[in-house]
Amino acid sequence: MSKIALLQTGKMMPMIERQIAEAFEVHRLHEAKDAAALIARVGPRVEAVATGGHAARVDEALMARLPKLRIVSNFGVGYDGVDTAAAKARKIIVTNTPDVLTEEVADTALGLLLMTVRELSKAEQHLRAGRWAREGDYRLTPMTLRDRKIGIVGLGRIGKAIARRCEVLGCPVVYYGRSKQGDVAYSYYSDLAAMARDTGTLIVITPGGGGTKNLIDARVLAALGPKGVLINVSRGSVVDEAALIAALKARTIFAAGLDVFMNEPHINPEFLALDNAVLLPHVGSGSVHTRDGMGQLVVDNLAAYLARKPPLTPVVETPFKSW
Repeated sequence: MSKIALLQTGKMMPMIERQIAEAFEVHRLHEAKDAAALIARVGPRVEAVATGGHAARVDEALMARLPKLRIVSNFGVGYDGVDTAAAKARKIIVTNTPDVLTEEVADTALGLLLMTVRELSKAEQHLRAGRWAREGDYRLTPMTLRDRKIGIVGLGRIGKAIARRCEVLGCPVVYYGRSKQGDVAYSYYSDLAAMARDTGTLIVITPGGGGTKNLIDARVLAALGPKGVLINVSRGSVVDEAALIAALKARTIFAAGLDVFMNEPHINPEFLALDNAVLLPHVGSGSVHTRDGMGQLVVDNLAAYLARKPPLTPVVETPFKSW
């Protein structure tokens, strides 16, 4: 019996590639000398797509060339690289990898908060450069978490995990989102700028995509004020990077801690010159334990399709009814 054809849009973890190669007839778009020719040749037979990260976008144009496509298994909790509206119209199920990365990303957000407010990265650089012995102690940091209220932008699974950590640190938590949640005790803001003004600290963990593009704009940054801190562990597109760079340069906010950027990994070089920005190379879920769990979920969703069983983690935009 011949295997079902699967299109892989970009390089993936070896454990994913090994397992899908055993179960499917895999065609790797990123390795093709002529991607259009590959799609023209195998597209009519492709029933599954494995994608994620910085891989090629799975959009309406690509779906139109894959008439038998039934599932797009996406690596990552974010799936803004997949046109879910087009998928729904074509009765294609999109899956992602939630939950398994929640705690790791929340840890990263907290780490960025501590590094940014207490300047821990700069203090380490002070030591490594020999300045501690030569010049004396690193300066007393002007900011602390002791008088901070934390505004979480997007109180989903990860947002709630971040909130729990902030509470342990003794920091009151409030949140902004599309609507008020009835099952949480945190105060809700419908006005993001007002929350920025009242807290001075924003941790951003919203989905990407058109609905949140430049959500953190010049108006919100101005509301944060000169003691303001911005932490972003969501998507680079959620922050107006030009406005953020301008605010950091002018010191109209105190600092930013960023794990995500536009055009990753080719980030705006102006960030590198800023001494009030802590920059990480999108390592939020980057442990072997967590990435293995995410990778296995990609495979398990595809395996569910082969077995004609319900997918494990369909995204809300493409609810499962049947194959």
